[in-house]
Amino acid sequence: MSKGRKLGDEAASQLASRATLATTARPINPTKMKTPLNHLHTARFSPAIFCAALVCTLAFSANVLRADETCSSPYLARIDGQEEFVYVWTLGVEGMGDGSDKLVTVDVKPGSLSYGKVVSSSSVDGRNEAHHGGFTDDRRQLWLAGLESSRVFIFDVHTDPAKPKLTKTIDNFAETTGGAVGPHGAYALPGRVLIPCLSNAKDKGGKTALVEYGNDGNYITTHWLPTKEDARGASGAEFADGYGYDARVLPRKNALLTSSFTGWNNYTMDFGKLTADPEAMKHFGNTMVMWDFHARQPKKVFQVPGAPLEIRWAWGDKHNYAFTATALGSKLWLVYADDRGEWQAKEVAPISDVKGGVLPVDISISADDKTLFVDCFGDGKCRVFDVSDPQKPKQIYEKQIGRQVNMVSQSWDGKRLYFTSSLLARWDKQGADNEQFLRGYAWDGKELKPAFDLDFTALKLGRPHHMLFGSTKIGANRTTVASRD
Repeated sequence: MSKGRKLGDEAASQLASRATLATTARPINPTKMKTPLNHLHTARFSPAIFCAALVCTLAFSANVLRADETCSSPYLARIDGQEEFVYVWTLGVEGMGDGSDKLVTVDVKPGSLSYGKVVSSSSVDGRNEAHHGGFTDDRRQLWLAGLESSRVFIFDVHTDPAKPKLTKTIDNFAETTGGAVGPHGAYALPGRVLIPCLSNAKDKGGKTALVEYGNDGNYITTHWLPTKEDARGASGAEFADGYGYDARVLPRKNALLTSSFTGWNNYTMDFGKLTADPEAMKHFGNTMVMWDFHARQPKKVFQVPGAPLEIRWAWGDKHNYAFTATALGSKLWLVYADDRGEWQAKEVAPISDVKGGVLPVDISISADDKTLFVDCFGDGKCRVFDVSDPQKPKQIYEKQIGRQVNMVSQSWDGKRLYFTSSLLARWDKQGADNEQFLRGYAWDGKELKPAFDLDFTALKLGRPHHMLFGSTKIGANRTTVASRD
């Protein structure tokens, strides 16, 4: 790296700590790129640009503090004010409605006559195991992934936010990416999206990759996760299993953190059959990986047994840590920079004392980094932890959300939380326990109080999984400072 580029990255990262202003850089495999970097918003670093970026950062910080979901990418253009819609990526059920996966839009505008009701629904082709999604950095598009089919559906959410429209489908994901399958979602980076995957086309096991696409829907490059056979220079190679799941960035520390789950063979298997198969139960991820974000280079592999799933970086500009929860271990883990600035990982708290665990599946950290909400699929409860001291989380509250619960999304002001029910099509509970819902709650710092309840089975919409916030009022785009050699 040249001195000029290094200084530019450092300066931009300092700004990122205030309003998540950050740099981007060329991926490590530029020869594989299908979209030229000059399509991205980049500029040679200079004092003038630095000052302009600072002004934009300070002006934009008010919006950052006012709105949006706490679990979104720091590169994402923010909602200006309160969320107006909740977008729900929903699994189709054979014989229910049209049977297809769909994007369901729910009105959550205060005082609206249709508050807490479905205002639109847009189906895609077939059942693809609808899972996670994410916006492009300008928030004009919503990318939604299918775990089983490895298809990615791109919706226009800018033209009419109340009625998203499908504009493009990526049908050749495995062929284009060099064999990555099971796209888990989409994470906004400047001018592009990062798609963490769960599996591969060769054996459909857990070894997988991170994939980058441009906002135009064109493939850029693939980064395979480190394995024992090819650690790619990362320390902790003895732990490397190549598994993936979530991917999140802390820009000011040039840190990209990934977690791990299981491969296509397991997540498409009936849950009862899976848990009764000792060999299949061996094939779950037990690692997290810290990467040099700018270089897309894995630096250290952590041993985190029990399938660490969602990653949530703290937001404070001096809070150099992230939480995850292990699904099979029912533990909270902390990845943090120690006194020497070295990244470490350790277990910091149990999630319940229920024998056999509670299968924690999603977590949400508050904007002030003081509270962590943990959804537990096993018993349908949300457990709330005081994480003011991240090294010593303490449970302070729990709420029965349903017979099963999966995702949780929290507003930036901490006053509203939304919950969905479906984990995976073949893993959801059966009979009366197979509740399928979107439920909204108000949070006053002490308890969760019901606001609305949508029964997706009664509405013949399917199994609701991931949620994202929408609005007609979007703040200014992120300012991106970058240097090039």
